[in-house]
Amino acid sequence: MSFLVVVIVLFVLFWLVVIRPQRRRQVEQNRMIETLDVGDEIVTAGGLYGRVLGLGDDELLVEIAPGTNVRVARRAVAGLVEADEEEEDEELESVDEPEPETEPAAEAAREEPS
Repeated sequence: MSFLVVVIVLFVLFWLVVIRPQRRRQVEQNRMIETLDVGDEIVTAGGLYGRVLGLGDDELLVEIAPGTNVRVARRAVAGLVEADEEEEDEELESVDEPEPETEPAAEAAREEPS
């Protein structure tokens, strides 16, 4: 009898920890895919970033570079790119970090006379 109680408790814990959160994530993913609109910035499961140009029943037309359009299955959309993320990416690309300069005296000090 106690074995049956343990099995039931383990099943309930498994359901609370694994199944329920997975269902919640799946519902959120489906809702996001259904609410996609032309002009949305997306990222696909394959890591491509692009802007939605057209919507179909099961497909999207996505511009991944100026003049480069691809068809993507709706279920391949991993998420929407938020405006904050776009600005951060642009800032990171525009900032060129200068290479550290070494002083000739410091290099000479490192070299030992033979």
